Amino acid sequence: MSERNHFFQRIKRIFTGLKRLLTYNIATIMFGALLLYMIITVVLYATSSHVTSYQVTVGPLTKNPVCTGLALRKEQIVPAGASGYVEYYAREGMQVRKDGSVYALTNNKKEPKSVELSEEQLEKMRSNMANFSYGFSGSDFYDAYSFKYELQGSILQAAGIMEQKTETEKKEEHTDSNALIGEEVGNTVSLGKQTVYTAPEAGVVVYSTDGYEGITEENITEDAFNEKSYKKTDLLTSKELAAGDPVYKVITSENWTLMVPLTDKLAAALSGRESIKVKFTKDGESQNGSLAIVQVGNQKVAKIQLQNGMPRYASDRFLEVELVINTQSGLKIPLSSVVEKEFYVIPRDFLAQGNNGEGKGFIREVDSKNKSSVTEFVEPVIYKEVNGKGKEIGWGDENDTSGYCYVDTSAFQEGDVLKKQDSSETYTVGKTEELQGVYGMNKGYAVFRQINILDQNEEYCIVSQGTSYGLQAFDYIVLDGKSVKEEEILY
Repeated sequence: MSERNHFFQRIKRIFTGLKRLLTYNIATIMFGALLLYMIITVVLYATSSHVTSYQVTVGPLTKNPVCTGLALRKEQIVPAGASGYVEYYAREGMQVRKDGSVYALTNNKKEPKSVELSEEQLEKMRSNMANFSYGFSGSDFYDAYSFKYELQGSILQAAGIMEQKTETEKKEEHTDSNALIGEEVGNTVSLGKQTVYTAPEAGVVVYSTDGYEGITEENITEDAFNEKSYKKTDLLTSKELAAGDPVYKVITSENWTLMVPLTDKLAAALSGRESIKVKFTKDGESQNGSLAIVQVGNQKVAKIQLQNGMPRYASDRFLEVELVINTQSGLKIPLSSVVEKEFYVIPRDFLAQGNNGEGKGFIREVDSKNKSSVTEFVEPVIYKEVNGKGKEIGWGDENDTSGYCYVDTSAFQEGDVLKKQDSSETYTVGKTEELQGVYGMNKGYAVFRQINILDQNEEYCIVSQGTSYGLQAFDYIVLDGKSVKEEEILY
């Protein structure tokens, strides 16, 4: 009897323990299950293959090359006609007519006055300094001197040392002061106690020299392209000039030439071109010019002849320009993303309208059990439609029934018979062709997107925008297209 009781007590203890375990540790069990799920998820993620994405961008295939060109112009240095102190009547970069007043010489030095710039003048100078600082490069230190002379001219102008008066204003001023106005003799005009000197030719006035004034396309040498040895001499001065000293130079023609040194690779890329578009990085302006590749010593040089824009850069000898040779623009994607997919090719004249008149698909014949022929309407995804010349169908071409449709192979089986609407003519599905595309991953799984390549290099290609079932800017695609399959879930 005691053994029997002992057995029942053991059974009771077991059930009591199970009961306590199930009631007391229910929260622990739930936490354990959640932890186990998380561990399994992490293990699966760590052991699965990961897909690298690429975000589609818009732009040219490659950046346009940026080069430094040497500006050649028709320039004439004008010497002082006599000794004396200079009073300037034309500002830097100003266009003057032939015999227009540029400067005057007097025997008495004009006392400098304190310079007070207006808020507008100060703001303009601050803006110019900010723009110069933004684009300044230590390797082109000569730009600092050019900018110094530009600011100096602005201050002289504000101080009244460089006058900006019309001929009428100057004559009226001297008439009112009872000065004698003499007759114009050669390139001078006598106005009281000063002699006004006029421009020998119409052109743009520049108050600096650099020794390049006599260089032409015919006598240029390789040494001329050495920017580090470039020196510019400022001609604006308040000191007394001697007769024959250079006072200014005048650029007498709107036509000018940029001589741009080229690498062998860039020279080959430009070979055969007769014109080119250049963009000046200084101000973002662009213009077209005629192009010829010439040899200067051992250096290949692009000779770009321009017919306008010269006054904007009259004081610049070296100009940084972007040679616009990559004009093809579109969606930029890596070549590693490109894959090919097989599609059924079906004549477009077999396209039919659905019962509601909206859907577009094909009529497929189906054999029933009693062997009588019945049909069904199939509305597949049509990735591309081309006309008889292979050109993709666009808006307004809907009435053109020539050409073919590219239909996903999952919509039909090889040997399916299609029937033309309102006709007894049939077509047997079987012919296939491949389309190029990429796998989009915006939805979390691989989706084929058709592309039309416009241009390509060794790494990237440019594809057109607006392609049916194609890409859009900022879409994410699979970087290595061959590493996934369609509709595969992507991590």
